[in-house]
Amino acid sequence: MDKILLMGNPNVGKSVIFSRLTGVKVIASNYPGTTVEFTEGKLNIDNKKVNVIDVPGTYTLEPTSKAEEVATKMLDEAIEKKDSIILNVIDSTNLERNLNLTLQLLEKNIPMIIVLNFWDEAKHTGVGINIDQLQKELNVPIVTTCGITGEGIKELVKEIPKAKISKIKFDQSDRWKFIGEIVENSQILTHRHHTFLETLGDASIHPITGFPIAILVLYLAFTIIRFVGESLIGYVFEPLFSNLWAPLMMKLSALLGSGGFVHDILIGKLIGGEIVFTESLGILTTGLFVPIAMVLPYIISFYFVLSFLEDSGYLPRLGIMVDNFMHKVGIHGLAIIPMLLGIGCNVPGALSTRILETRREKFIAATLMAIAVPCMAQIAMVFGLVGEYGAKALFMVFGTLLVVWIILGFILNKTVKGESPEIFMEIPPYRLPYFKGLLEKILMRVVWFIKEAVPFVLLGVLVVNILYSLGIIQFVGEVTAPVVTGLLGLPKTAVGALIIGFLRKDVAVGMLVPLGLTMKQMVIASVVLTMYFPCIATFAVLIKELGIKDMIKSALIMIIATLLVGGLLNLIL
Repeated sequence: MDKILLMGNPNVGKSVIFSRLTGVKVIASNYPGTTVEFTEGKLNIDNKKVNVIDVPGTYTLEPTSKAEEVATKMLDEAIEKKDSIILNVIDSTNLERNLNLTLQLLEKNIPMIIVLNFWDEAKHTGVGINIDQLQKELNVPIVTTCGITGEGIKELVKEIPKAKISKIKFDQSDRWKFIGEIVENSQILTHRHHTFLETLGDASIHPITGFPIAILVLYLAFTIIRFVGESLIGYVFEPLFSNLWAPLMMKLSALLGSGGFVHDILIGKLIGGEIVFTESLGILTTGLFVPIAMVLPYIISFYFVLSFLEDSGYLPRLGIMVDNFMHKVGIHGLAIIPMLLGIGCNVPGALSTRILETRREKFIAATLMAIAVPCMAQIAMVFGLVGEYGAKALFMVFGTLLVVWIILGFILNKTVKGESPEIFMEIPPYRLPYFKGLLEKILMRVVWFIKEAVPFVLLGVLVVNILYSLGIIQFVGEVTAPVVTGLLGLPKTAVGALIIGFLRKDVAVGMLVPLGLTMKQMVIASVVLTMYFPCIATFAVLIKELGIKDMIKSALIMIIATLLVGGLLNLIL
């Protein structure tokens, strides 16, 4: 045995079991489709390192989505090489539905162990399973677990060497009848009343109560994000930079002679003899201040709220509530998940379009997200800079993007060929988020942001300084003046921000500060920077997800829409 494949339906807790077995931290959430790519780790079995693979969730071995294709392909390779066993993770609270995949796996004649996860929840919900009887019915070892608390994991590791090929025989055409017999022989349901969370779950998708709940949840979410973000900036990060970092940088500036090429690269320009973190444009000043003091606080607060909504199980319910409207823009309600993830960072947002079934839906969702859904880093910068002109300016920026999202969605729905099937997803039960797991998930995402974003910000600031010193930005400004100045009404110097926007959009917005733009120009520049092209990291993921041909189409839509909207704003405002 060289490999262990963790397989099961979506949202049965495979990723948590995987993390428990290997120690590899993964993002797990309470909705189907969290795992869209496989993840690999190591487990020590009898002094031998074995690869453990968290395979994307699938309901069947007849794939209907990209994630299910990945799962089926990995299983076929394992069968061909005869070097693997399967850990089939099952949601104990929904035995009947999960056994459909289990019987398909048993037919593949590959060694297997069944993991009955959510064992604690099954007891709480009145579901009793006779393990001995079920083991007899399926003829493979069975272990019960609770992935969140780690209960049963030690027993599971002990049982892994006992994985075996099942000898049961049944007619595939009567599979569901056979499943019914297994469930009847192995499962006992006891009467109980609805819990508070179940009542709340029903109210969340009821047409009368669901929309007020959705509005309340979104209002609270954005209020918390703003309150936590602003508090972290005002009470923690700005004082740290002003009281500790600025004096150090001033001493370094004096050592470098308060000017010159190296000084301008590291410290940037001194304004009135002082460092202004938002305007100096040095690697050690603006390059660190923007991602850490202006963006990171909102990243922390956003991922806190998003992780809570993910783990509680509310997001699929929000998808149900917005499904009818989303169909009018060519995608179904589950596409709300890529949009919300895109607000955190467009990269995971683009990756999560895999949960959509058709190429048409992926194209529309990815294009709408790349054009009209700014990432939290950019939102934070827009709030910090455009917010100085008041709520009216912020409304113009985000109101324009919302209108663009809706109108462009209607147009794409009418013009892009293909199908947008009805929403087909399992609604998970509400679960109280596991606090330690919630904090770990936030930490993983924050570390990911720091590792991915800060180097690009520093690179962006370095590139800006070099391009300015070589006169390249000034030259490009002259060449593109008819568009930038004539059509969009922006100064030629804004070209530098548009160029850097391809690297990091938050840095690009920050570059607008020293330009002394009017409110109108700041609004246009913020909208154009959001729409005209995704950042380089998102661009790379979109090429992978959409393919070259569709990415070119999407890019053309972005450029044309940006010029139209930017030109209109220049005329209207």
